[in-house]
Amino acid sequence: MPPASSGAAATHAVAARKPSSPEAPDTRLNPGGPGYRRMSFALFLAGVATFALLYSTQALLPLVSADFGVSASAASWTVSGATGALALCVLPLSALSERFGRRTVMTASLSVAVAVGLLVPFAPSLSALIALRALQGAALAGLPASAMAYLAEEVRPKALVAAIGLFVAGNSIGGMSGRVITGWVAQEWGWRAAVATIGVIAVACAVAFRLLLPQPRHFTPGSLRPRVLARTVRGHLANPLLCRLYVIGALFMTVFGAVYTVIGYRLTAAPFSLPQGIIGSIFLVYLVGTVSSAAAGKLVARLGRRGALYLAVGTTASGLLLSLGDAIVMVLLGLVLITAGFFAGHAVASSSVSHTATHGRAQASALYQSVYYIGSSVGGTLGAVAFHAGGWAGTVALGLVAVLGVVSVTLWGSHAARVQQRQTLVAAH
Repeated sequence: MPPASSGAAATHAVAARKPSSPEAPDTRLNPGGPGYRRMSFALFLAGVATFALLYSTQALLPLVSADFGVSASAASWTVSGATGALALCVLPLSALSERFGRRTVMTASLSVAVAVGLLVPFAPSLSALIALRALQGAALAGLPASAMAYLAEEVRPKALVAAIGLFVAGNSIGGMSGRVITGWVAQEWGWRAAVATIGVIAVACAVAFRLLLPQPRHFTPGSLRPRVLARTVRGHLANPLLCRLYVIGALFMTVFGAVYTVIGYRLTAAPFSLPQGIIGSIFLVYLVGTVSSAAAGKLVARLGRRGALYLAVGTTASGLLLSLGDAIVMVLLGLVLITAGFFAGHAVASSSVSHTATHGRAQASALYQSVYYIGSSVGGTLGAVAFHAGGWAGTVALGLVAVLGVVSVTLWGSHAARVQQRQTLVAAH
């Protein structure tokens, strides 16, 4: 996202994956080619299931609070526990994908997460619910980073941003449909029936994913030795560009996690006092995220990585400020802008990680996913605390601080790139 030009990153990626001889055909997937649509749809469905399961309780937090007699910050742990567990487990599970294959790990992760999802509706207490949700998040950890690595290996570099954008678009559809469906189901039959419905939908997505995803053709098994893994991770953390991308992804997700964790509490209270079904339908704004994430490739091509980032930041900040209004129209427009800015920024950042890493791509993506979901967990918890302390204005203030952090990191990346360029020119003379 911030520093280094996207063209340079793409050049490195192409060099790393170049066929062994000039005559060797490039057999990686390309839009319009055989297998590309199946692959795209399979990973789209995986993204739908991942976000639908991961955030299945987010729109239902007011009902969870009422059922167990707990505060918003306590109920928010049903979301933060899942995202936090995912953040902790994404790196070790990505290491398994280096050894056993992306397709195998993604299938196993989704299967376990779906199985746990069918148990969640029967949680007898808040503690049990949080424990099951944490287990579910840990299981889902094998999917995001492995999917990014699969795409980096199986898709041609010029189509990579668009392919990852479609996967992220699946995330947005899953997040939206999960919240909309749970809102209306919960209004009639309660939150337990709502999360059970999401579990059944996830089963269908998991089955279709396994049947559609093509066998990998460019995967080379790696080592499971801890020293090799530690060396790869240290190498990624020593890369300033990757570190900046990780921080930016986490900050974007802090905003998003804070806003969508507490928006239900705001809309159920005066002056809105909306019913649960209507609140669930508010999440149809996720469709905007589907469009903005899928368009990330065009944004980068036209504006460059930094330009696309600044556009995403400005859109998100504008949405936060608009949402302060007491008119429902202003709140909705604010949510639209926040969602569009977040998904565009996330798609640019995650695809930039895949471009930048020339080895250990699963670990590079895993580190991004880890800090990204830490941002979600922190944002959800701090957003609830800020809402309790200062109302919606407190949550917006937290979001604006995170947005300012994105701007600061991006500007620092630009400065570092200029310094490096001057040093290169001096050395050349």
